Amino acid sequence: MIEEGADRADAMFHALADRTRRDILRRVLAGEHSVSALAAKYDMSFAAVQKHVAVLEKAGLLTKRRSGREQLASGDVAAVRSVASMLAELEQVWRGHIARIDALVASDSHHHQED
Repeated sequence: MIEEGADRADAMFHALADRTRRDILRRVLAGEHSVSALAAKYDMSFAAVQKHVAVLEKAGLLTKRRSGREQLASGDVAAVRSVASMLAELEQVWRGHIARIDALVASDSHHHQED
């Protein structure tokens, strides 16, 4: 079970590692966009934008649906929240380390004052 979650996290962070994909995700979180409308926003081929959309879709960060000949993409808010909660967990670990370091420094300086 952990393995599946770890693979999903890897896919999400890989998808978010690219600036264009983060920008696409911002757009589709704000509202549904056709892939062709998204492609018009970037100085790259339609196929390149389609690949970026596919990476975001595979990571579960956006969903696509067909409407006639158009492919419409929407951001998955729940998936983005899960990324945010993973980062919050990492921050808690980091804050815990900082708190322990602060406590060690404080106790160390307290011992030196007694000498």
